[in-house]
Amino acid sequence: MSKNLLIVESPSKAKTLKKYLGSDFEVLASYGHIRNLVRKDGSVDTDNDFAMKFEETPRNKKYVEAIVKAAKEADTIYLATDPDREGEAISWHLQEILRTKRGLAKKPMPRVEFHEITQKAVLDAVAHPREVSLPLVEAQQARSALDYLVGFNLSPLLWRKIRTGLSAGRVQSPALRLICERENEIKAFVAQEYWTIHLDSHKNKSKINAKLTHFDGKKLEQFDIPDEKTQEKISGSLKGFDTATVENIDKKKKSRNPAAPFTTSTMQQEAVRKLSMTTDRTMKTAQQLYEGIDVGSGTTGLITYMRTDSVNLAADAVAEIRQYIAEKIGEEYLPKSANLYKTKSKNAQEAHEAIRPTSVFRTPEMVKPYLSAEQFKLYRMIWQRTVACQMAAAKFDATTVDLSLGKGMFRVSGQVQTFAGFLSVYEEGRDDTEDDENARLPEMKVGETLPADKVYGEQHFTQAPPRYSEASLVKALEEFGIGRPSTYAGIISTLKDREYVVIDQKRFIPTDTGDIVNKFLTEHFTQYVDYDFTAKMENQLDEIAQGKKQRIPVMRAFWKNFSQQVKEKAGIERAKITTEDLEENCPECGKKLQMKFGRRGRFVACTGYPECNYTRSAKLTAEEAAQAAQAEAEAVEGRECPKCGGKLVYKQGKYGKFIGCAAYPKCKHIEPLEKPKDTGVTCPECNKGTLAEKKSRYGKIFYSCSTYPTCTYAVWNPPVAEPCPKCGSKILTIKTTKRRGTEKVCPVKECGYSVTIEPPVKA
Repeated sequence: MSKNLLIVESPSKAKTLKKYLGSDFEVLASYGHIRNLVRKDGSVDTDNDFAMKFEETPRNKKYVEAIVKAAKEADTIYLATDPDREGEAISWHLQEILRTKRGLAKKPMPRVEFHEITQKAVLDAVAHPREVSLPLVEAQQARSALDYLVGFNLSPLLWRKIRTGLSAGRVQSPALRLICERENEIKAFVAQEYWTIHLDSHKNKSKINAKLTHFDGKKLEQFDIPDEKTQEKISGSLKGFDTATVENIDKKKKSRNPAAPFTTSTMQQEAVRKLSMTTDRTMKTAQQLYEGIDVGSGTTGLITYMRTDSVNLAADAVAEIRQYIAEKIGEEYLPKSANLYKTKSKNAQEAHEAIRPTSVFRTPEMVKPYLSAEQFKLYRMIWQRTVACQMAAAKFDATTVDLSLGKGMFRVSGQVQTFAGFLSVYEEGRDDTEDDENARLPEMKVGETLPADKVYGEQHFTQAPPRYSEASLVKALEEFGIGRPSTYAGIISTLKDREYVVIDQKRFIPTDTGDIVNKFLTEHFTQYVDYDFTAKMENQLDEIAQGKKQRIPVMRAFWKNFSQQVKEKAGIERAKITTEDLEENCPECGKKLQMKFGRRGRFVACTGYPECNYTRSAKLTAEEAAQAAQAEAEAVEGRECPKCGGKLVYKQGKYGKFIGCAAYPKCKHIEPLEKPKDTGVTCPECNKGTLAEKKSRYGKIFYSCSTYPTCTYAVWNPPVAEPCPKCGSKILTIKTTKRRGTEKVCPVKECGYSVTIEPPVKA
């Protein structure tokens, strides 16, 4: 009996495949990339046709040796890495290592590709292998080389001109530009006031709220009622009438079609909106569902491959979904023919499928006992979206009623759902709240009169465009063609890790560092953070993958202009990037002020430095800074510095007011404005201090030793003076969660002791 070796990327996937392939196959994992570009200058030789220098990944060395050992015993080596460019490149690297460095050149190494880990798909793929696609490998290497050249040339420039530790990237930088430009729009936005006038009426027990659309025969535009005075004049002329008359009723039949099945991008967006999962968390969870979960009958892949930009569904999958709808939901919910969807991405690989369950008959409820909370929520969303995409449209009766009152014409709209259709299973989430005209209206007739209960005005202001959330940023990246869906999670993680952005109320705000970096790149490397340029480069990578273009000519065209620009910008003075003149004079010496960039971000400083050392926070005006300085100089009555005996004063810091020594920086004594609340529980580490309630810089409560910094012991949960019955720890802590209720928990992680005080409250 012949022995075969099949190589995958993930060890969890290997376990699933071993079950399907049987004893004739050994299945091993490469644990991702086995070779990468050498991370130093010269790894892409621009003078030698962009030759790339690779090195074996040290952490994967033992896995490669295990593969080599098994490969020597195997008759055929099947390369079953992921069905995308990265996976194709890993297969190529495996071939290179096994053939050129391990002496296995004569062994057959066919490429196996499957998009779902089911027995049928796997066996079919092994029965129909192919050669490794060199165009796909070339496209992946072109992307890797481009990212390397941009990063290794721009990042050192940022280090020299702005601050060490910064980075720039081919797709990361245009994404940062999107966030910064939106923030600039918000800062430049000037709100404009406008008013609307409303009529409250009723019929029987049904309330009616109509909006004034015409007055004195003229249609009202958004800003036709600009202020309260105009509103009061119009409202006053309408308040003398007791009844309104139904002038017109317009009824229409409307339908709403289901959304397409998930692509990587739409899945990430919906997971952010509906599940509050980050893009990174979404992709990791989807990977687990794809690779396989033990659902009682053994490890099974629950969804198809999660990196895809296609909305196609396999014919047998569509047939199964339609069968499920007819049998489990109802024949009336099944359209006469299958719903077809067109992929918006022009470079989508149509051979791929959308993300779907491997079997629609494997319902979320069936697999829930075997999944984590996140796995279940994501699987349920994918399952619901897939079923809904093949269901009948939802139907509505839409009604618009015009009511006349004096010289005014008011309009009220409503709709009644007459058939739920796909909405009985799934409805798309939204980035921002939208007004739905879905109020249920009572039956009315033309000529009928209704009581005019109340006429009143409402004040409004135009709103600035919202900051990007993860969902709306992913949507914008896809629309502009920046990166590819599989890279979005990485782009967002890099922006956060580099501290180019912070997240406030689930929205991205650029930091001072991010803003300075973006300003430098948009002013001096405009072409390379241009959205169209980035999208065109992605298109060229797609054309390389399709065999329409060659890697080296694309690289040459890029490098010629880019390298020249890097050389030209090397001589820019740092001050021109990090300093900005202000139209404001120093309140102390009268010289001009400048906005500068330091280790802690932007600040305002006098151009007369060092003779004048006036500075203030960039977030404060001159008046606010003066008030803060005055408050800071205020002495704390009846107190002396415990360290030096000097005067204690109130100070204003980054995280609010505190008390500090007036002799700073000679004496650096500081203390909080309010004395920490003492729990009375003795510190278990030093046995001298007690644990006091304190607040972190992010506002989170914790409990630390009162002798800090002498003793640094701290816990997050409220302590109680009770020893742990399991490990003997001197204290326990009180922990409350929705799932487990209130517990006494040992703070020693390795112990794991917990006892329930109050069970969770059931919703």
